Amino acid sequence: MLPDGVEEALPNTAWRVEALRRALLDHYRSQSYELILPPLIEHLDTLLSGAGRDLEDQTFKLTDPVGGRLLGLRADMTPQAARIAARHFSDVPVVRLCYLGTVLRASPDSLGGSRAPRQVGCEVFGDASLDADLEILRLMLDTLRLAGIDDAHVDLGHVGIFRALAARLQLDADDESAVFDILQRKSQPDLREFAAARSLPAAVARNLSALMDLNGDVSVLQRARQTLDTVDPAIADALSSLEQAAAHLAALPHAAPLHIDLAELRGYRYQSGLVFAAFVPGHGREVARGGRFDGERGARPATGFSADVNELLRLGQR
Repeated sequence: MLPDGVEEALPNTAWRVEALRRALLDHYRSQSYELILPPLIEHLDTLLSGAGRDLEDQTFKLTDPVGGRLLGLRADMTPQAARIAARHFSDVPVVRLCYLGTVLRASPDSLGGSRAPRQVGCEVFGDASLDADLEILRLMLDTLRLAGIDDAHVDLGHVGIFRALAARLQLDADDESAVFDILQRKSQPDLREFAAARSLPAAVARNLSALMDLNGDVSVLQRARQTLDTVDPAIADALSSLEQAAAHLAALPHAAPLHIDLAELRGYRYQSGLVFAAFVPGHGREVARGGRFDGERGARPATGFSADVNELLRLGQR
């Protein structure tokens, strides 16, 4: 009766969803986050700007019968939060916003995923410090615990390392996308073939190759300092941020198991620094994700996370 990837909530589930919604928003409010309620539909050019520029394939489009302009149904609330922060809080140095509402996607993010997630998230705009990233990371873990998920694992990475290496190569957009795809597949043969075809500098090719093998527990970071070119300040700063984040997570009262993957470039096209995701055993896809996204040139630095309340509720009741 319903489209694929779309579901309805009957009374028992609906009440549990509402209880979790209230618990989450009350917690965010206690942490000084302001609640926003962005519109379900916006002008398409606005919806796909900034952090939303990669969402075109996921966005349902229609023509406004009143104004004739193209409209889009939101596929992600993060770009809307960024727009609201820029337009309505431009005179506030640091803005903390939270949101919770349904988004609609043309296709699920992953196999078996929903096309109509009930998205919850928090964003910090105007704070470029690692402290802001760690604050968001803690809130993501708080969100999982409030949903009853106490066996989450955290996957941690940093987009800045790959960005620093790619900048040295001065690749065009197509070649950079090709290298990005090779790293996601962790295909050493493809990288060797690409490096030979493009005559990549040997030192940079070695660093790219090393990224694929730099995954595992926190000892990966020590190996990374021995393997990567830490003379590059961008790489050194990224590793320092990862080390501090790992130490911070280990010191939390409910420390989650940590996995580090330096070739994980989740959200690479718009994220710019520390990236993280939460996974639970037996569930093949991430249950929450976040990281730093500095947006377009001139935009305020930002960091945030998001999750699907419906999925959190199901996993919390296992």
